[in-house]
Amino acid sequence: MKIGLVGKPNAGKSTFFTAATSAEAQIGDYPFTTIDKNVGIAYVRKPCPSKELGIESNPNNSLSVDGIRYIPVELIDVAGLVPGAHEGKGMGNKFLDDLRQADVLIQVVDSSGKTDLEGNSTENAIPLEEVHFLENELHQWIGEIIIRTWSRSARAIEAGEKIEDFLSERLAGLKISREHVTLSLRKAAISKPVMKWTLEEGIILAKTLQKLAKPIVIAANKADISSEENLDSLTQISAIITAADYELALKNASKAGLISYNSGDSNFNLSDSKKLNEGQQNAIQKIEDFIKLHGSTGVQKCIENAVLDKLDLIAVYPVEDETHYTDGQGRVLPDAFLLPKDATAVDLAYKVHTDIGDSFIRAIDCRSKRVIGKDYNLQDGDIIKIVAGS
Repeated sequence: MKIGLVGKPNAGKSTFFTAATSAEAQIGDYPFTTIDKNVGIAYVRKPCPSKELGIESNPNNSLSVDGIRYIPVELIDVAGLVPGAHEGKGMGNKFLDDLRQADVLIQVVDSSGKTDLEGNSTENAIPLEEVHFLENELHQWIGEIIIRTWSRSARAIEAGEKIEDFLSERLAGLKISREHVTLSLRKAAISKPVMKWTLEEGIILAKTLQKLAKPIVIAANKADISSEENLDSLTQISAIITAADYELALKNASKAGLISYNSGDSNFNLSDSKKLNEGQQNAIQKIEDFIKLHGSTGVQKCIENAVLDKLDLIAVYPVEDETHYTDGQGRVLPDAFLLPKDATAVDLAYKVHTDIGDSFIRAIDCRSKRVIGKDYNLQDGDIIKIVAGS
């Protein structure tokens, strides 16, 4: 599971990345702070079955805190994108190449309007323009890949090769599936004969492909210094109000033992207000006021919206002992896997290990102890035992 963190330079992506992953990324107030991509682990939250079952879990591939399971996902922060990136401007070629394997994108937008599209300081920039320019760059990029050497490529299609097969193979490196291609062709409904396609048709198809294969969550970042007008314009396109610098401050304060805070919480508790100097107290008060107004800093909400809503994933817990909910080493509810909503029991088996999928016999719903077949549709929160042949 890979989330691509995208946006223009100096929009706060590196701060967002560090806040989301607690990893160390270079943070600076100038364009192209990030030259090489940063890769870290963020988490999505799901209820841990341990609380419901009245048992204590021993997580292996994830974390469990106060009845909440934190499931890891990979977050990639790449160099800032500038207009003309698809033509190689700025760090464009590297940026786009780094995004090939992303399943979903989070675009960090500077909602304050204090930087232009190239990340330089300015006044009264329009944040919505960031949204549109990034979409345009992605559509140009995908469209040009579709239409590359098209006159020669189209002859193969005219000769009988299915266009779904041809495009699926061409776009496989972008993590675009045959299903994505088939649905996009149907939705785009391009009437022009294939032999006469140009970049215009490539971009029409690219727009639909991007929404299916690289959906975007908009983070209206720097909301703590933004105008209400800017935030209103972004929330109208379902952007999530975000203050990555506040999230990072809370994480650092928590590490220092000054507060008690978990990612995405709607509040935090001071450990000892006497430990804070006047400046820290003022900063904490600003963050507290922001969270009361907006519900959170928005960083965790962006991660979960990307994974759980845009990709529509569920959490499933595989075990070996259906009575004690343990694995072979006696660990209780050790693993949590994220799977598509329409995933089956055999899909879970393959997620655990290819050999287990290949030798799948049956599965057991551990709550009901009911035997289920390979075509059973998994439900969010299921605890499943896979029975496989030797």
